[in-house]
Amino acid sequence: MTTARQPLPAHLSRAGFTDARRAERLLDELLASMPGDPDAEDLTDALSRVADPDEALLGAVRLVEADPEVGLVLHEAGTARDRVLAVLGGSTALADHLVRHPEHVAVLAQTHPFGRGRALPEPGELTDRLVRAVEGLTDREGMDALRVAYRRELLLIAAADLVSEDPVELLPDVAAALADLACAALEAAVVLARAQTEGQEHCRFSVIGMGKTGGRELNYISDVDVVFLVGPAGEGDDEALAVGSRLATAVMRICSQSTGEGALWQVDAALRPEGKNGPLVRSLESHRGYYQRWASTWEFQALLKARHAAGDEELSREWLDLVQPMVWEASAREGFVENVQSMRRRVEEHVPPAEAPWQLKLGPGGLRDIEFSVQLLQLVHGRTDEELHSGTTLEALTALRDGGYVGRDDAGDLDAAYRFLRVLEHRIQLHRLRRTHLMPSTEADQRRLGRSLGERRDAAASLVQRWRAQQREVRRLHERLFYRPLLAAVAKLTSDEVRLSPEAARVRLSALGFRDPAGAMRHLESLTDGVSRRATIQRHLLPVMLGWFADGADPDAGLLAFRRISDTLGTTHWYLKMLRDEGSAAERLAHVLATSRYAVELLIKAPESVSLLGEATGLRPVSREALGARMLAAAERHDDPQDAFTGIRSVRAKELLRLVLADLVGEIDQPALRSALTELTDELLAAALGVATRAVVGDGQPAASMLIVGVGRLGGRELGYASDADLMFVYEPLEGAEGAAEQASEIIAALRKGLSGNGPDPTLELDASLRPEGKSGPLVRSFESYSVYYQRWSAGWESQALLRARPLAGDDDLAQRFTDLIQPLRWPDDGIDQAAVRDIRRLKARMEGERLPRGADPRTHFKLGLGGLTDVEWVVQLTQLQHAHEHDGLRTTGTLAALNAAVEASLISEEDASVLRRSWTLASRLRDAGVLWRGRPVESVPSDSREAEGVSRILGRPPGHGSELAEEWRRTARRCRHVVEQLLYGGPLHGTATGRLPGSGARPS
Repeated sequence: MTTARQPLPAHLSRAGFTDARRAERLLDELLASMPGDPDAEDLTDALSRVADPDEALLGAVRLVEADPEVGLVLHEAGTARDRVLAVLGGSTALADHLVRHPEHVAVLAQTHPFGRGRALPEPGELTDRLVRAVEGLTDREGMDALRVAYRRELLLIAAADLVSEDPVELLPDVAAALADLACAALEAAVVLARAQTEGQEHCRFSVIGMGKTGGRELNYISDVDVVFLVGPAGEGDDEALAVGSRLATAVMRICSQSTGEGALWQVDAALRPEGKNGPLVRSLESHRGYYQRWASTWEFQALLKARHAAGDEELSREWLDLVQPMVWEASAREGFVENVQSMRRRVEEHVPPAEAPWQLKLGPGGLRDIEFSVQLLQLVHGRTDEELHSGTTLEALTALRDGGYVGRDDAGDLDAAYRFLRVLEHRIQLHRLRRTHLMPSTEADQRRLGRSLGERRDAAASLVQRWRAQQREVRRLHERLFYRPLLAAVAKLTSDEVRLSPEAARVRLSALGFRDPAGAMRHLESLTDGVSRRATIQRHLLPVMLGWFADGADPDAGLLAFRRISDTLGTTHWYLKMLRDEGSAAERLAHVLATSRYAVELLIKAPESVSLLGEATGLRPVSREALGARMLAAAERHDDPQDAFTGIRSVRAKELLRLVLADLVGEIDQPALRSALTELTDELLAAALGVATRAVVGDGQPAASMLIVGVGRLGGRELGYASDADLMFVYEPLEGAEGAAEQASEIIAALRKGLSGNGPDPTLELDASLRPEGKSGPLVRSFESYSVYYQRWSAGWESQALLRARPLAGDDDLAQRFTDLIQPLRWPDDGIDQAAVRDIRRLKARMEGERLPRGADPRTHFKLGLGGLTDVEWVVQLTQLQHAHEHDGLRTTGTLAALNAAVEASLISEEDASVLRRSWTLASRLRDAGVLWRGRPVESVPSDSREAEGVSRILGRPPGHGSELAEEWRRTARRCRHVVEQLLYGGPLHGTATGRLPGSGARPS
């Protein structure tokens, strides 16, 4: 027969006890041992507020057993009881200490243990109490007394921390108190060491706190990093060094050795010169020599947190005065920033894989990410800003925020994350007073940790979720701040250059090649004048950006453009923050502004588009579908047609600027650029056709279907910045509709007007001169009219023009029918005969004499000159007209695609094709570079040396190579012309009666 199971005490489970039956038994035992008539419900409620109610209750029972008087403290509700229970529920190690020393409960019960209004002790008080505890005692007695006194103070600090309503806010004060307590223990250890060291009176001796001890941000249990310093009290360095070495060894033993009262912590002197391989103690002069000659980058980073900890304070001050100036000049060393960055990566790589997911300190998104980011920013900018000279992470972070080196939001996020991660670390270590930086992996430990931070419902899961979110945010900010290109650039400047003083700025402007240093100074003064945050950030950015402007061909224009954009955007919340924080945005902007007037004009019209430089995918061309959707949305937002046209042109302006920026910074290759420019124009014309149709037809019924056909470079998907849009306009009357011709003409007129004139984007010239009958023919024709014309009167040049015809906007069915209509003309079934070939040759020869602009040099003109774009295109087009019926690859509207197909079909040799390809590509790139540099079309290599240099820089050539550009083009064009004369103007053609060109690139005899 089984006994019925008694129901669990539900109220104890709700109070946070995990073993309610055991808790009920222990609670009865505790209540029975307490005086008077204790309130069980009140005590249970008090226990429910601690991190681990089960451990707190067990600790209370043990404590009352050790000293029944403790029951008086637990009987009365109030601060005293809360402190005791919080310690018992937060630290089994301190609970054990209280059981060994129940007299310390009385210390916790003091109303104001640190004085009225003070949550934590003053540093001097801690030192006085610990030194008094050991004075006059022998070595062993002193070591025990030091440990007891130390833990007495640790209890008070832990209690204040654990009962705090906001432990995250209190964290800096707790960490500072722990560091001060460590220094007090070191001072007491020095007193004990001197008492047992012979000859100590002949030695000045001090202990320098390093790491978290030096920064007043120590953990509950951590190695205490130190450097030992000695000096002679009279004469005799050698004797002082020997005595100092014995003192240092004694101090380390006194703190680290385990006694009946345990140990304090390890004293770690590995940050001394030469590390563990170096002498334990050194003199001032020895330190001076080492840091001036041999010290590594990491050693200066370590010195950032150095401060006096114990011993001879005057000696410490002399040492600090010696080394601190070196700390703030360390970033000027060659490769300093890169060394610090690589050191952080090495630290991360050495984390054991099994620990990495649980690391609070060393892993990605951990404390080291924040500390390294802050320290690197301090060391780079601290050369010229003494406000950054703090060894305490949160103080330094605040100074970086106030100085404009870190954004307010970023600084706030890092501050909150650092406090939270440190509190986690503290609570984990406090539980057993063990040195660890690992997040617990068991649910029970996570639950206790979560409850200690105020989590109650699903404490374990909530805490881990919160920690992981902080981890991701810290990593994101670390990667943005720690690896920002601005840091390495600032580190390479001299202190005078960083300060940007007027005299230093004038000298530097002249040295950098600014043509008008006085004008540049006015821009600098305007940008940096005042005490606003905007001016402050500009003062950080401009010393570096001046060098980046100077890397462009026109630094004066770059600085002027930067001022104009900054005057417009400087008060926005994102602009300067982006330049300071987002990767290479500032360097890219400086390069663009000093390199391209075309880009400057686009940016001045839409300065907010600077944000593209800071976005991860900002310079990636958007898809054609996205372009179409954006233009459609822009058009539909407006009822007025002119506003709708402005809307779609604004979309084009932004996307054109995106492509220009990508081109200038090398984020897009030339084939992709030409394709993207073509798609942008296609979608603009499609959207414009829709707006124009809506404007003309309104709510009525359309009388005609419309089609826009692209020809020339647009049809070939080969647009450049200066390209016109060569077009033909087609309509077809809808059944039963009247006035189709008039309506179609009105629609095209509205389209041309909407896309002409000043707007947010550069005007797209619409050229319809390749339509039937050229400029003499009607602008808009019906499909039937095109059909009749091409069947009866079409000229040879029109068939050639149709080689690159491509429907790009309008009715799909009409587009297909038009394509079917022109196929036989551009790709005749039997090719073209020799008479047609002769006509093409004669026409080309006549054009060379008639179309070249007056005064233009045929040797240098990119389009119509000898070896220019037209030469290459006519060779390719003649090959298509002759052979497209045999080779499907030639049935393409693209010049280079058709040239490659001709090589594959053995119609042109690869050797000749390479020459043609090189000339066509270079001419296209030179035209585009000319537009980028001057802001308007350029059809030949500039004769002005400065302009030639500007074009050369855009092509990616090193500085000083602009003078070579003209000769390079002439050389390329001469070679191309030689090939063109052989392939286009060669002797009698060989092959079939259709006049096919010889295969394999053979030259006609």
